[in-house]
Amino acid sequence: MATFVERVPLRFNNVTITDAGINTKEFLDAASGVVMLFDELGSTAFAPVKSDISGNIAKVKAKLDSDPAKYDTLEKIILAEAGSKDRTATQGLLWLKRGLEFTALGLSKNLATPSEELSKSFTDAYQATLKQFHNFVVKGVFNLAMKACPYRKDFYVKLGGDNDAVYGELKVWVDALQAQLNQLNVFYAKGSYDKGL
Repeated sequence: MATFVERVPLRFNNVTITDAGINTKEFLDAASGVVMLFDELGSTAFAPVKSDISGNIAKVKAKLDSDPAKYDTLEKIILAEAGSKDRTATQGLLWLKRGLEFTALGLSKNLATPSEELSKSFTDAYQATLKQFHNFVVKGVFNLAMKACPYRKDFYVKLGGDNDAVYGELKVWVDALQAQLNQLNVFYAKGSYDKGL
C-alpha cells in the first residue's frame, strides 16, 4: 500500500521556488494534499476545515487560470492585487496560508512528540494559529473537530504505517510546507498585504 505522501498530487518539497516566488500551480497542487490529510482523519467534524481550505485553493486557482503566465507565482498574484479593490486571491491565499499553518504545526508537533495524541497536538496548533481569527461559532466547530481526532496509532497506520519511515516522509513534507509558509509570511508582512483582510 502506498503511503499518504506517495499518494498526494505533489509533495511540498517538489514545489518550484525561484527569485520570482513560489510556483502557484505547484503550491496549489501540493495544498490539495492537505485536504486529503483531513480525509485520513476520518471524521465529518473536519468537513468545515476541508471546505475552507478547498474554497481558498479555488480562489487562488481562479486567479491563476485567468492568466497563467502573469500569475505563475503566489507573490505575483499578491503584487498584482495590491493596488486594486478586488483582492479575492490575496485574501484566499492568506486564509489558505493560515489553514496550512494550523495543519503544519499540528502535524509537526505530533511527529516531534511520540507520546502525544493528535487531539492535543492539533488543539495546541489551533490555539497558536487560527483561534485569534475566529468568532465564537467557528471556535466551537474547531473544538468539536479537535475532539474527533482519531487515535495517533490509528492515524499513522492510515498514512502508511506507525513507523519511522512514514514519520520521516511526513517530516520532510511538513518541513517543506512550513518553509514555504515562512516565505509567504515574510512577503505578506513586508508589504502589509494582509491589512484589511
